[in-house]
Amino acid sequence: MNAPATTSLPRALSAEHRQRLMRLAHEVSYAQGARLFEEGGHADRFWIIRTGTVDLDIRVPGRRAAVIDSLGHNELLGWSWLFPPHTWHLGAEAVTPLRAYEFDAAQVRAACHDDPEFGRTVAEWVGQIVAHRLRAARTRLLDLYGPYGSGGAR
Repeated sequence: MNAPATTSLPRALSAEHRQRLMRLAHEVSYAQGARLFEEGGHADRFWIIRTGTVDLDIRVPGRRAAVIDSLGHNELLGWSWLFPPHTWHLGAEAVTPLRAYEFDAAQVRAACHDDPEFGRTVAEWVGQIVAHRLRAARTRLLDLYGPYGSGGAR
């Protein structure tokens, strides 16, 4: 599922703020099938996907983890780094080989603290992503486990 235009990096942040954020990035690669993080783990980093696809999943007691969203090019992977207690709310697995920009969460939080306008912009961007992912999770879980037809948009 692709994110709405306002949640993809190029449209969500001004050129100045995008450049500031990208100065904190370094490139990483992951093999297909790699687990990037687990629900409940410490959220100390995040990524912007360059190429490849990542599935977000949630543990469901007595069942396999349910995939609730798929992310791709220019999408933010990970938002739990911004909000205390900095614990992952979902899990993530590379569906294909993955290339991404990785960010140290503490560095980005410090940059947000040092420049309140940058911090506000980043917080709004991440907040929009959280809202989008919450809607996606609700819909996907209703599709998987709810009564037939209950997962449609409301």
